[in-house]
Amino acid sequence: MIEEKFRITYSQGLQARPATKLVSRANSFQAEMYMEYNERKVNLKSIMGVLSLAVPSNSKVNISISGSDEDEAYKAIARVISEINEMD
Repeated sequence: MIEEKFRITYSQGLQARPATKLVSRANSFQAEMYMEYNERKVNLKSIMGVLSLAVPSNSKVNISISGSDEDEAYKAIARVISEINEMD
Protein backbone atom coordinates (compact mmCIF):
# COMPACT_ATOMS: atom_id res chain seq x y z
CA MET A 1 0.00 0.00 0.00
CA ILE A 2 1.19 3.48 -0.88
CA GLU A 3 -0.04 6.51 1.07
CA GLU A 4 0.92 10.05 0.18
CA LYS A 5 -0.19 13.58 1.00
CA PHE A 6 -0.63 15.99 -1.90
CA ARG A 7 -1.32 19.73 -1.88
CA ILE A 8 -3.91 20.99 -4.36
CA THR A 9 -2.76 24.47 -5.39
CA TYR A 10 -5.01 24.99 -8.42
CA SER A 11 -6.97 28.20 -7.75
CA GLN A 12 -10.34 26.50 -8.25
CA GLY A 13 -9.52 23.47 -6.07
CA LEU A 14 -10.80 20.06 -7.13
CA GLN A 15 -13.89 21.21 -9.01
CA ALA A 16 -15.43 19.40 -12.01
CA ARG A 17 -12.73 19.65 -14.67
CA PRO A 18 -9.66 18.68 -12.59
CA ALA A 19 -11.66 16.10 -10.62
CA THR A 20 -12.78 14.45 -13.86
CA LYS A 21 -9.19 14.33 -15.08
CA LEU A 22 -8.07 12.71 -11.80
CA VAL A 23 -10.91 10.17 -11.61
CA SER A 24 -10.49 9.26 -15.27
CA ARG A 25 -6.81 8.47 -14.72
CA ALA A 26 -7.56 6.51 -11.53
CA ASN A 27 -10.04 4.34 -13.43
CA SER A 28 -7.33 3.19 -15.83
CA PHE A 29 -5.77 1.08 -13.06
CA GLN A 30 -6.91 -2.00 -11.17
CA ALA A 31 -5.55 -0.84 -7.80
CA GLU A 32 -7.96 0.39 -5.15
CA MET A 33 -7.56 4.13 -4.57
CA TYR A 34 -9.00 6.41 -1.92
CA MET A 35 -8.80 10.13 -1.28
CA GLU A 36 -9.20 11.59 2.20
CA TYR A 37 -9.88 15.21 3.08
CA ASN A 38 -11.23 16.62 6.36
CA GLU A 39 -11.57 13.13 7.83
CA ARG A 40 -13.82 11.99 4.94
CA LYS A 41 -12.60 9.17 2.74
CA VAL A 42 -13.97 8.47 -0.75
CA ASN A 43 -13.18 6.17 -3.64
CA LEU A 44 -10.84 8.02 -6.02
CA LYS A 45 -12.56 6.26 -8.93
CA SER A 46 -15.89 7.94 -8.13
CA ILE A 47 -16.46 11.41 -9.60
CA MET A 48 -19.35 12.05 -7.22
CA GLY A 49 -17.21 10.99 -4.26
CA VAL A 50 -14.30 13.25 -5.21
CA LEU A 51 -16.58 16.21 -5.91
CA SER A 52 -18.41 15.66 -2.60
CA LEU A 53 -15.16 16.40 -0.74
CA ALA A 54 -15.22 19.97 -2.12
CA VAL A 55 -11.45 20.30 -1.82
CA PRO A 56 -10.55 24.01 -2.00
CA SER A 57 -7.30 25.49 -3.29
CA ASN A 58 -4.19 25.20 -1.12
CA SER A 59 -5.47 22.10 0.72
CA LYS A 60 -3.76 18.82 1.51
CA VAL A 61 -5.39 15.53 0.59
CA ASN A 62 -4.24 12.04 1.49
CA ILE A 63 -4.30 9.43 -1.26
CA SER A 64 -3.91 5.71 -0.61
CA ILE A 65 -3.37 3.16 -3.35
CA SER A 66 -3.18 -0.62 -3.01
CA GLY A 67 -3.12 -3.38 -5.57
CA SER A 68 -0.97 -5.17 -8.12
CA ASP A 69 -0.32 -2.02 -10.17
CA GLU A 70 -0.03 0.43 -7.25
CA ASP A 71 3.43 1.72 -8.22
CA GLU A 72 2.36 2.68 -11.73
CA ALA A 73 -0.92 4.07 -10.42
CA TYR A 74 0.89 6.22 -7.85
CA LYS A 75 3.19 7.70 -10.49
CA ALA A 76 0.25 8.46 -12.80
CA ILE A 77 -1.87 10.05 -10.04
CA ALA A 78 1.09 12.17 -8.85
CA ARG A 79 1.62 13.35 -12.45
CA VAL A 80 -2.08 14.26 -12.87
CA ILE A 81 -2.10 16.23 -9.60
CA SER A 82 1.00 18.08 -10.78
CA GLU A 83 -0.77 18.88 -14.08
CA ILE A 84 -3.86 20.08 -12.20
CA ASN A 85 -1.75 22.38 -10.03
CA GLU A 86 -0.21 23.89 -13.16
CA MET A 87 -3.59 24.66 -14.77
CA ASP A 88 -3.63 28.28 -13.55
